[in-house]
Amino acid sequence: MGIGSSIGLIAIGAILAFAVTEAELFGLNLTIIGYILMACGLLGLLFTALIYGRRDRTVVRDRPRDREIVRERDYP
Repeated sequence: MGIGSSIGLIAIGAILAFAVTEAELFGLNLTIIGYILMACGLLGLLFTALIYGRRDRTVVRDRPRDREIVRERDYP
């Protein structure tokens, strides 16, 4: 799940939880479904941030002995 789909779940959940006036549809409570979708979106956003968050990599290539090591960082 990416950032976009997590934000989409949060938005759809918020609409269902706060903006829908009919709280029941075919026996389903839309307010509770909205809260569940918002929680899933927040968890997805958290896991996405943890997985794709800060990634430090040190790359050492073959170099002559008189040169210094250059550290590169890969930013997403």
